[in-house]
Amino acid sequence: MKETMVETEVTYMLEHAGKLCIIEHVPARVCSETGEQFFAPETVEHIQALVAGKQKPTRVVETPVYEYMSS
Repeated sequence: MKETMVETEVTYMLEHAGKLCIIEHVPARVCSETGEQFFAPETVEHIQALVAGKQKPTRVVETPVYEYMSS
């Protein structure tokens, strides 16, 4: 299978200090076959600095949380 990588921007989500953080417009290489996302080391460092820093978020959204429980 030939992998085709596309340079694009994605929305990246992570949990930090018990809060869900959403980072928009993150540069990434995305495999058009699998959807797997790859980030340059400097992009990962920038994401970490954003979340750990004192910068105020662009906006805040309410996020519902569900617990998966099998019946």
